[in-house]
Amino acid sequence: MHLFPLISLLALLLLAPTASAQASERVEVNGARFTTQLEVDGQPFHLVGHGLFRYMIWDAYAGAYYQAPESRTPAPLDEIPRRLELEYFHAIEADDFAGVTRDRVRENLGEAGYRELLAGLNAFTRAYRSVEPGDRYALTWSDEELSLALNDEELYRGGDTALAEALFAIWLGASPLKENFRDSLLGRG
Repeated sequence: MHLFPLISLLALLLLAPTASAQASERVEVNGARFTTQLEVDGQPFHLVGHGLFRYMIWDAYAGAYYQAPESRTPAPLDEIPRRLELEYFHAIEADDFAGVTRDRVRENLGEAGYRELLAGLNAFTRAYRSVEPGDRYALTWSDEELSLALNDEELYRGGDTALAEALFAIWLGASPLKENFRDSLLGRG
């Protein structure tokens, strides 16, 4: 009968490294959990960085930026497989997403660049849905295609490289919504 405690102890010791390894495969930002490795449509991605986006005094959302594993340095505006995930802490209407997206693209590209992308941008922004706390958007560029998903449900798919660059630039470009958030996503913060 003395074997039972010994077997229990051995089982606990054997399972402990597994639990810690699994815990290290995720990062947490204000309660939002992001995996460090993922695969989308056969394309592997590794986590580059993660952070918290604050709007005034509120924690608005948590984000994680991923790239293909062969891309050693952050290159969010290059034509490499990349993914941005944003988990929201507050309800936001679809029209608000669309308006901010159009405004930021216009600010980043100027009027001429904005007009060149307008048809594709309008198709993209029509795909937005309202979110509730805990919902997660994912913007992905892979295999020459841009996709937008909400809680793993694809809402948009298209192949416009310039549109993909303009959308990723909202958070990761030279003039992002918040520089400290961009820097955290790119692993600089």
